[in-house]
Amino acid sequence: MEDVLQIIEERKEVYLDWLVKLCRQPSIAAQNVGMEETANLVEELLQEIGAETQQVPTEGHPVVYGEIGAGEKTLSFYNHYDVQPPEPLDEWDSDPFAAEIRDGTLYARGVSDNKGNIAARLAAVDAYVRARGSLPERVKFIIEGEEEIGSPHLDDFAQANQALIDADACIWEAGYTDPQGRPEVYLGVKGILYVELTAHKANVDLHSMWAPIVPNAAWHLLRALQTLKDHQERVLIDGFYDRVAEPSASDLEALRRMPFNEEGRRTQLGLDAFINDLTGQPLLRQHLFQPTCNICGIWSGYTGEGLKTVLPHEASVKLDFRLVPDQDPHELFDRLVKHLEREGFSDVEIKLLAAEHPARTPTDHPFARLVADTAQEVYEKEPVVYPITPGTGPMYALCQQFGVPAVSIGVGNANSRNHAPNENIHLTDFYRGIAHLVTILDRFSAVEASE
Repeated sequence: MEDVLQIIEERKEVYLDWLVKLCRQPSIAAQNVGMEETANLVEELLQEIGAETQQVPTEGHPVVYGEIGAGEKTLSFYNHYDVQPPEPLDEWDSDPFAAEIRDGTLYARGVSDNKGNIAARLAAVDAYVRARGSLPERVKFIIEGEEEIGSPHLDDFAQANQALIDADACIWEAGYTDPQGRPEVYLGVKGILYVELTAHKANVDLHSMWAPIVPNAAWHLLRALQTLKDHQERVLIDGFYDRVAEPSASDLEALRRMPFNEEGRRTQLGLDAFINDLTGQPLLRQHLFQPTCNICGIWSGYTGEGLKTVLPHEASVKLDFRLVPDQDPHELFDRLVKHLEREGFSDVEIKLLAAEHPARTPTDHPFARLVADTAQEVYEKEPVVYPITPGTGPMYALCQQFGVPAVSIGVGNANSRNHAPNENIHLTDFYRGIAHLVTILDRFSAVEASE
């Protein structure tokens, strides 16, 4: 790989310039800021490395698609060109779209999530082709513009463009190094069911003197919520756990090797203990392999300063259920509706706000081993392999529903501050990420990547 690594060294400034250009172009999907310009810039960079490109329209922002190379195998890269809003602006040490470099670290909104990874993957393909003349496999870039608003149109894109997304394996969105500099490899994501419940009683808020005879919407909603979980945090919806897949022996081995500073995290969070006093392997197993029911926000009545003696006529709550393989969010939504009806809360309004399936690649899958083995070689440290992550992304929509294994790696660090002020990556991680990717490109065609 010395010839490819030499090209990376020679073109370091070119690749950094690509990254800076991407980061200086705002692309805030939630506010529809700079989306067309960024899609065009991403397409131009794909064309610069020799890829055939197109922008595939969706009902929202387009998917930028690029394809380069040939061979029996196909490797795809999934990324997104949209970013989170930069607010609060006064907490940034430099303009969020200035892409300022300080002490070897680049600060910009979206640099870790996800433009640093776009640039690294472009650079890896460019360096390999310049060194060897061609790629040993076909490479596809699938770069959407709506991940930060929940990828509402990615599944429709995937269903309508299966020939474009067909691949033997996929390098997913992003990844990080841990505080000790070990690369992290992620093999899946939890799914999500996100709902809003609203209880209505009287048709207007009342003076609280009516509380003895007029029902309170907030109390009604709280009683409905109390039917969802017991005091040990177990979800009480009938059939909720029926599809929960048990971790495999290789999953449990990955857990045993996974570093987790329990005491440090508890101290950081100001906690005396985690839920149910869990610790050690049972704690990690609960964190990664069990689903959740979480209150994200709840509101009713008067919450301002001072007193207001009011009886609220309406109360609402937002809930998210993080789901594990093989749970189905749509099936569980139906079970939630039936549960509330059975418990006497059929009058509580339920809105489905988001639903994504969980997805994962087995820990012992050949492609997972390839990514982990090459990470250890490039970083010279044993990678931390996460069989699944507690967060959610559209991996199932693009990959697993079509039988494509996906593994997530990237150029972030343990303090990259995704979604927060002063988002950043270290330039050393950017270049090591490129080196890791070219090593995968070099060996992928020789590995049995599909099950």
